[in-house]
Amino acid sequence: MQKQSPNLLDKTVLRAAAWLAFKKLTPKAAATNPVMFVVLIGTVITAFFTVQRLFAGQPFGFELATTLLLLFTVWFANFAESVAEARGRGQADSLRSAKRALKARRIKNGNEQNVDADLLRKGDRVRVVQGEYVPADGEIVKGVATINESAVTGESAAVLREAGGDHCGVIGGTKVLTGEFEFEVTADPGHSFLDRMIGLVEGAQRQKTPNEMALTVLLAALTMVFILVVVTLPPMAHFMGVSLDYTMLIALLVCLIPTTIGGLLPAIGIAGMNRALAANVVAKSGKAVEVAGDVDTLLLDKTGTITFGDRQATRFMSAGNAPAVELVNAAVLTSYEDPTPEGKSVLELAEREGYRVPERPVSADYIPFSAETRLSGITLADGTTFVKGASDAITTWADARDIRIPDDLKTLVKEVAQSGGTPLVVATDAQILGVIALTDVIKPGVAERFARLRALGVRTVMVTGDNPVTAGVIAAEAGVDDFVAEAKPEDKLNLIRAEQAKGRLVAMVGDGTNDAPALAQADVGLAMNSGTQAAREAGNMVDLDSDPAKLLAVVEVGKQLLITRGALTTFSLANDVAKYFAIIPAVFAGALPAIAALDFMGLHSPVSAVLAALIFNALIIPALIPLALRGVKLRPMTAEKLLRNNMLVYGLGGVALPFVAIKVIDVLLSLVL
Repeated sequence: MQKQSPNLLDKTVLRAAAWLAFKKLTPKAAATNPVMFVVLIGTVITAFFTVQRLFAGQPFGFELATTLLLLFTVWFANFAESVAEARGRGQADSLRSAKRALKARRIKNGNEQNVDADLLRKGDRVRVVQGEYVPADGEIVKGVATINESAVTGESAAVLREAGGDHCGVIGGTKVLTGEFEFEVTADPGHSFLDRMIGLVEGAQRQKTPNEMALTVLLAALTMVFILVVVTLPPMAHFMGVSLDYTMLIALLVCLIPTTIGGLLPAIGIAGMNRALAANVVAKSGKAVEVAGDVDTLLLDKTGTITFGDRQATRFMSAGNAPAVELVNAAVLTSYEDPTPEGKSVLELAEREGYRVPERPVSADYIPFSAETRLSGITLADGTTFVKGASDAITTWADARDIRIPDDLKTLVKEVAQSGGTPLVVATDAQILGVIALTDVIKPGVAERFARLRALGVRTVMVTGDNPVTAGVIAAEAGVDDFVAEAKPEDKLNLIRAEQAKGRLVAMVGDGTNDAPALAQADVGLAMNSGTQAAREAGNMVDLDSDPAKLLAVVEVGKQLLITRGALTTFSLANDVAKYFAIIPAVFAGALPAIAALDFMGLHSPVSAVLAALIFNALIIPALIPLALRGVKLRPMTAEKLLRNNMLVYGLGGVALPFVAIKVIDVLLSLVL
């Protein structure tokens, strides 16, 4: 489920943004934006000239008009940023409602104490029962429960959280619907997940990204160049007999500097983070969203990302001369303590096919699954061991015990793998009994999204613990560019490092503690909200829906941010070029015949030309606010084609529009001047 951002034309948003824009009209706030800071200084100076001429009894219409237009230019620039922030604060208000005065059952020295949630500290152990709210962020260490996380994610469907797995994380402010559990607090007050989310979406903790800072430096340099150009104009004008007062010079300067992109740049960055949050993804910084747009390689787990991840046992296949009933009995015994959906599906398949399954052992030692052994099982009280796992893992296990490998085992494994399923081999400490076929389903539309990413220059790599044959079938059907089969947790880390060594930016998704090193190493690490605290801390993004496929949407949000910034920068710089050739000839045409030849627009007068340019300058910023906040539509195309389209649409459009608009405004002004 996606959060809906407040509508751009929502009256509450606009009122809040308008007031916030006025509050930003301070030197301290304006100083963070060099271009707008120059405009603000110009506003103050022209206001001084206006008052001076008023008290001197001299005409002050041009000075007053210039002051108001400069003021509107700065205010509209602040308004663009304020609208983006106000929309984010609307989302923050819904998150803040999840924070309330909560009580907690803190366990200390074996006793329960009822305390305020604000008194909980990292490391405290807390018990929560059905109907209560989770008082703080933490990880379940005992018990299982279904939890309503709609206050955070917006999704009304309950989620299952339990101890001992990758889905053990809980968030303060969510409600326990059924069950009870004990959890360990992982965040002190003021540093919880909700606290960080609220700070981020309100923009209070937004830092400029490297590209944004580089562009700010470029805009500041261009502004300095135009300041130098304008400073040299008075002696030139005096030499040519043209009268240029200081108000005219300031107006010329503001017309020439890149005010459009300077005013919209902060709004573009904030809007990018808001779009990520609208997709229920919390970016820990604007840099994470931006880097997602530059990603070259996407590492994707097969299960849950490319496929639904709910693999189900669909068939028992005996190997050698093993009786089917023995295979089923062994499969059931190894699945009684298996908490995974696959393990539960084995029991369901046995019952569905009418087998008389053995009773659950009263006294037995369970062999848990691990990424290293890639098998699980059970040892009964009489010493008999039953195991199930990946074919190569069971083969290695059998070889170590001198258990014969049935001749048809490879054929059975290959048959399941070639059909796109996952084979689980079942064995005892006496013989290999056969194969359980697990099948998964590829998510609809995944192949189309991979094709879309490929067109944007992103390479996709599927990482799975399946054997190479199964992995190859799934990879071909899903349309990924490459795959890594029989992967262990450290293989992800090694693959990320190998890709980065080639100069590529890598994104990956994970939810377990064993994913934390790779999430930290990746340039974009998307952690699942339901995952462990280690994974959430290691990643620079958190998906509130815990949907691994969300990484695809994250990359698209980042691409859209970069494309929007590039398009509006191209448009703004093209505007400056057009305004330079529209205004300078109009100002100097009367005194310098050589320049008069360039005055092809035939503007009414130098004053009307400058005022027309200022009016255009002030109006173009609010006109582009919707585009800056919504973003340029993302279309799958190469970087070269994208650059060509930007130059044609926003470059040529940015050059042509000022000539037309300034001429129209000049004609209207000539009627009143």
